[in-house]
Amino acid sequence: MSISRRQFLLSSAVGLGALGLPGNTHASSNVLDSKKFEPTWESLGGGYQTPEWYRDAKFGIWAHWSAQCQPEQGDWYARNMYMQGHGQYNYHVKNYGHPSKFGFMEINNLWKAEKWEPEKLMSLYKDAGAKYFVALANHHDNFDNYNSKYHQWNSVNVGPKKDLVGIWSKAARKHGLRFGVSNHSSHAWHWFQTAYGYDGEGEMKGVRYDAATLTKADGKGKWWDGLDPQELYTGPNIKMPDGISGVKEVRDWMVKNTGTWHEDIPPMNPEFAKNWFLRCKDLVDNYQPDLLYFDDTSLPFEQIGLDLAAYYYNASMKWHKGKLEAVVNAKGIKEERRAALVEDIERGQSDKLRPHPWQTDTCIGSWHYKREIFEKNQYKTVKQVVQTLVDIVSKNGNLLLSIPVRGNGTIDEREAEFLIGMAEWTKINGEAIYGTRPWKIFGEGPTEVKTGMFSEKDAKPLTSKDIRFTTKGETLYAFILGVPESETITVRSLGSAGKVERVKLLGIDDALNFTQDNEGLTVTVPQHLPGKYVYALKINGHGITS
Repeated sequence: MSISRRQFLLSSAVGLGALGLPGNTHASSNVLDSKKFEPTWESLGGGYQTPEWYRDAKFGIWAHWSAQCQPEQGDWYARNMYMQGHGQYNYHVKNYGHPSKFGFMEINNLWKAEKWEPEKLMSLYKDAGAKYFVALANHHDNFDNYNSKYHQWNSVNVGPKKDLVGIWSKAARKHGLRFGVSNHSSHAWHWFQTAYGYDGEGEMKGVRYDAATLTKADGKGKWWDGLDPQELYTGPNIKMPDGISGVKEVRDWMVKNTGTWHEDIPPMNPEFAKNWFLRCKDLVDNYQPDLLYFDDTSLPFEQIGLDLAAYYYNASMKWHKGKLEAVVNAKGIKEERRAALVEDIERGQSDKLRPHPWQTDTCIGSWHYKREIFEKNQYKTVKQVVQTLVDIVSKNGNLLLSIPVRGNGTIDEREAEFLIGMAEWTKINGEAIYGTRPWKIFGEGPTEVKTGMFSEKDAKPLTSKDIRFTTKGETLYAFILGVPESETITVRSLGSAGKVERVKLLGIDDALNFTQDNEGLTVTVPQHLPGKYVYALKINGHGITS
């Protein structure tokens, strides 16, 4: 069941027009002097061009950091801790108590970020080669990591008692990085319904979890005095009926009824969507991000997301004196709508060169910090990430890479080593990444790259037989995606592509010996290679990049 935008406006005590937006919901006159974008796919797609800063940047780092990192048990802790039999439920009961007595709101309070040093982290990110930084503004656990005007469950009132987004923003911009925010909260209304459930067996069978019983009045004299738990947990939107027995049966009900990735305005709680809009607009207005990432197919709540995107684009033009510098990321975009924003492919890539700029977002481990990955040394390697970065850039994309942060605000030793390794590689090869554009083809070689979201788990290792191209002006760069297996390497795509006059290997001053014929460009590889993993040939001549 879905609810129309008109029904949404009528059902709200305050419509969007009364929220500082005119009736058609494009940019508000008290914020903007002029309007360009209307809240339609046609207007956004017809007027949007991906800003040059983003196309030049290629590589960003993301701190996917919230209270769900505090237990160090990985992704979706706030949902899974309420699912009896799940490993995170077992961990929670053992370490904190039963979720009827110690719910996720208590984890928010435990999260203090007491060892967080944003300036130090930002310096590491910049050295690693990041040109933009993205901070998690909120996740599906419905907690705002900023000084939120429309949501009391935020990091200024609870937990760290700091404006995390504001502090991240200042640190990023101080270090010359563009700043973005990610907003995942549109799904909280169904994702968090596990907090209203109960155990299906055992001594606590049938006892509802904390979200089902707590009210604002219950907080009197406690740390959360004045806060309403129902605002955090979003209310019993999809209530599990009494009397379900068995761990599997309860879990199956929850997965079936609350695990669907709903995109519509919640029909039983349209106020949630209105509040989402206000919170996101507040985020845009106060922090003026260069990038706004939505963890949604298309845009949140469809038309409401279009309202917000149009508002954001128009606001960006106001901030930058008529120049649009904003990027919106969303997922699963229909091809005819891809001109309106920058499509994001989560934990996956593209198998072809795309006409519109796009982005892969992935993580070296679990989105939320997981201690076990550190202890078992299971992070992605620098080699894996560098190969991924090069493949993505050759296909007109960017890579947004999350480095998991502990609840206390630090990264671990292996993550620090990873960033140092990235810094070593980008120092040598960054010339062939930053500010480049795709060639007429993305590359050559035998290894097939799978396409689509969550496809990275099936990725085949790239080798020195795989080559990827980028261009900058009259220069063509050819990346060799592994240590060459012989003294020469042949780039077959350059058999008839212009006349090569000079070939260098980034990291070495001297030119390399080469021959060019119908079979391709054959380059003699130096005995001692600069750096590791992936190597970039710098190729100049006549008619090569045209």
